[in-house]
Amino acid sequence: MRSGYKHPREEMGVVMPVLVRRHPALAHVHDLPEWLETPWPSLLPFGPGQAFRVEDYTEDGTYVVRAELPGLDPERDVEVSASSGVLTVHAERREETKEDRHSEFRYGSLSRSISLPDGADPDNITAKYGNGILEVRVPVPGPKATSRHIAVGQST
Repeated sequence: MRSGYKHPREEMGVVMPVLVRRHPALAHVHDLPEWLETPWPSLLPFGPGQAFRVEDYTEDGTYVVRAELPGLDPERDVEVSASSGVLTVHAERREETKEDRHSEFRYGSLSRSISLPDGADPDNITAKYGNGILEVRVPVPGPKATSRHIAVGQST
């Protein structure tokens, strides 16, 4: 829109919404303008609308959750907790640079919560961080026998 230009209806105090028609083939890219406002979204891990990638799987009786959290100090910036059958990973980035006559800072935090499988053992959860990947391992014992065979002897 040109600076200072007013539509004749605006001058009369009438403001009407603008209907934007999109080509049907482009309907799935409705959020493209928002994506373009944040160039290089993969390089801004805690920008608006960003989430960290998580994968989960079961391996040898252990539920494994892996999360991409590059560039963080695991002891200072990452927190893992489990409560009521839910595993929560919280990450927070705080970065500040100072130079002569110039300083910059950026910060942000994200959390992801994942339901633990039935029978998960929250008391023995372990977590390790390396090469930008957080790996959380939760033991899941096999199903306990719900019934057992009882031998019947003869009465005397």
